[in-house]
Amino acid sequence: MKKTIGTYLFILMFSLWTFSQEEEQSAEVFLEEYTDEFQESFFEALKQKGIQNYDRAIKLFLECKKLDSLSSVVDYELAKAYFLDKKYIQAEEYAIEALNAEPTDFWYLENLVNILEKQGSSAEIIQQHIPFQTQKLKENLAVIYFKKKKYQDALKLLSDLGDSNFALELTLKIKDSLQQGKRETQPVIAKETAKAEDPIGQYKNQIESLLAKSDFGQMESVSKEALDSYPLQPYFYYAYGTSLNRNSQSVKAVEVLESALDYLLDDDIMANKIFKELSKAYTAIGNTSKAQEYLNKVKPGL
Repeated sequence: MKKTIGTYLFILMFSLWTFSQEEEQSAEVFLEEYTDEFQESFFEALKQKGIQNYDRAIKLFLECKKLDSLSSVVDYELAKAYFLDKKYIQAEEYAIEALNAEPTDFWYLENLVNILEKQGSSAEIIQQHIPFQTQKLKENLAVIYFKKKKYQDALKLLSDLGDSNFALELTLKIKDSLQQGKRETQPVIAKETAKAEDPIGQYKNQIESLLAKSDFGQMESVSKEALDSYPLQPYFYYAYGTSLNRNSQSVKAVEVLESALDYLLDDDIMANKIFKELSKAYTAIGNTSKAQEYLNKVKPGL
């Protein structure tokens, strides 16, 4: 039975008995799909991975794999555990399996890219083993290369994506990064990005309205759509991460919110919002030390 990333995170959050009555009822319905053995093995595997007992974590995740062979999340966690244990060949195997199950998942791809880099390889080299021609996968890969400052690799991918808003925005960001401090690039950026200001503003207004109403279900959908269209906007990472956190998907929220920090440029107000939400997310999953770490980063008076 195939499980989605949201489903997996719901299982994890069920282990914390501090939820509201509504969340508990939803978890009860969902858990009917799982055996006690799967739950116990999965929770314990996450715990062992957290304390760097990778061998034990891997054994437990493999037990989960036997119980649910189609779970892309188990494959993803196995890839991460093997990677942390510096067993890169095994990590690559499970990372590829997870990505093939969910080709548009950004974090599955980023995990695979990190594993391949440790082996001096790349996604292009193994493209026959993954759905490399999927447009969203290429977009995600271009963003990953941008984050890693591999600008030429990103531009090469973007040349295959046509004149979409995504390709235009990322190309301009890359050119700006390659020509730091050169004033002649600024008029081009101002002129081109003006085209994207209206839809970005519309998304922001819609998200702010949903946030004010605490409609986190719809906010998750809208912010995910906005992030897919404009993956370089830190606000959309913040909005998506916040909605995930309020929808009891705090582990995924942590990944999204921490990605937002990669795109922040001298925006202390937005940074404060992200730090506060990260603190809440880490508190929700029981990691109080990380929660306090992010809370300490909040700048007062903003």
